Amino acid sequence: MSLKENIDLTKLPQHIAIIMDGNGRWAKQQGADRIFGHQHGVGSVRDTVEAAAELGVKYLTLYAFSTENWNRPQEEVNALMELLVHTIGAETATLNKNNIRLQAIGDLKSLPGSCYNELQEAIANTAQNTRMTLVLALSYSSKWELLQAIQQIAEKVENKQLLPADINENTLARHLCTAGMPDPELMIRTSGEHRISNFLLWQLAYAEFYFTEKLWPDFKKEDFYQAIVNYQSRERRFGKTSEQIISK
Repeated sequence: MSLKENIDLTKLPQHIAIIMDGNGRWAKQQGADRIFGHQHGVGSVRDTVEAAAELGVKYLTLYAFSTENWNRPQEEVNALMELLVHTIGAETATLNKNNIRLQAIGDLKSLPGSCYNELQEAIANTAQNTRMTLVLALSYSSKWELLQAIQQIAEKVENKQLLPADINENTLARHLCTAGMPDPELMIRTSGEHRISNFLLWQLAYAEFYFTEKLWPDFKKEDFYQAIVNYQSRERRFGKTSEQIISK
């Protein structure tokens, strides 16, 4: 029996974030170069997006490329960008068929022109879809995001558009890349690493973390279901006591 049968659809996390880790190690195990792992990781992206949409998850954010990843060997970066352009172009029709909207967060202007243009075209072509929003974090880091938000707020204060005393959590949230999206309730990381690697530091404040030893190319629908089943077994208290939660 599939673990899907154990999922309570009335208690789904509305936003799931995933750090897709382990492509390089998976490729090494196969005796291949790192890009081979990235290529096979695309299949896991398809499986996960399909599984999330079928269940009724509203937002799925995938950490695809960090600002730190620019420091990788140029050959790998170039191959990743080519793979990204090809994948986005190839999958746009499938996203439309499944009523999935594509969005992206990060320093998108730092992407190569062909990649940026392909991405913007896909975002525009899927903008009217309503079933689920797939968010790609590209050239993204949370420190960069927070710095950008603080600079924007500081400019508004300088221009007398905002009073310092009026700045609160909502002010900062409105200036983040994820403005308008609910914060993730579940964060999944593959490959056995137990850290969040500069990913959605503000937004993950109350998320449940799920770590699996599976390398990303081996992460399939059943693994995604397992993460949700595990999430649903936890008590989410948000600072309250268990007794307070039970008495509600």
